[in-house]
Amino acid sequence: MAEMNLKQLQYFRVLAGYEHFTKAAEQLSITQPSLSHAISELEKELGTYLFEKHGRNIRLTKYGRFFLQYVERSLDELEKGEKKLHDITCPSRGVVDVAFMYHLGPHSIPNMIQAFSQKVEYKNVRFTLSQGLTKNIFQDLKTGKVDIAFTFMDDDEPEIEFIPLFKQEIVVVMSHNHPLAHSDSIDIKDTASYPFILFNQSSDMRRIIDKLFESAGFIPQISCEMDEADVIAGLAAINFGITIMPRSLLLNNHNLKVLSINHPLASPAICMACVKNRYLCPATEAFQQFSLDYSNNLVLQLH
Repeated sequence: MAEMNLKQLQYFRVLAGYEHFTKAAEQLSITQPSLSHAISELEKELGTYLFEKHGRNIRLTKYGRFFLQYVERSLDELEKGEKKLHDITCPSRGVVDVAFMYHLGPHSIPNMIQAFSQKVEYKNVRFTLSQGLTKNIFQDLKTGKVDIAFTFMDDDEPEIEFIPLFKQEIVVVMSHNHPLAHSDSIDIKDTASYPFILFNQSSDMRRIIDKLFESAGFIPQISCEMDEADVIAGLAAINFGITIMPRSLLLNNHNLKVLSINHPLASPAICMACVKNRYLCPATEAFQQFSLDYSNNLVLQLH
């Protein structure tokens, strides 16, 4: 097997179809001696004759017929793989594997992908999308399951390059009947005496929220923890507690008072993350550049 090569197998398949050296050589655009030498070397490698003389022509031996079925299947699979590889790496119809944090799912990233797909030259580019926690996203990036991710920056991931795209405002949300609802902005320390509905501790957003509490020097009273942002907002609307979450269109679905937070941590950067020095197919590179331009030229309206 060490000396057998793809060209020999291709020559063998064509010759098996014609069972005639001259016709096969013409089809392959090579000389008859070159074809004869290639087949002879293949037979030496296999240790058996694949063809035998039949009058003025040749025909497959029973060993040649046996080998041909495997050669045809193998070459067919290789050709399918070549075509599939071309399809998924073609700039105009490739596949881009994207992952993003859960809270970016409702609007931010879908809007960006939609804008990219509306460009004529990229209308046939396909996406595989996944949501998850950053620790899982980073693992998928490093194993190659994902090409590009949209996450918070993490200094503990030296293999990954983080490019800031836009700021995402974190706000305090409550019922209009809440005692703190009289203002439009708030210092996080002023919420210390009120119960909170918060994202679960495993959430990426919870890490940002906990840093806010830590900076204010208090441990919050927690009445409830969960994953679903819409349910958290609904509970805040009925005055079950106050919450902290990203400012988004989701908040418009509930009768809520939204207060800006007077703290630099309340506007964390959303980054585009890729593994450093890793090859990206043309379609993925195109989306990567589009994401940068989209974020630079468009103010994302999350209100």
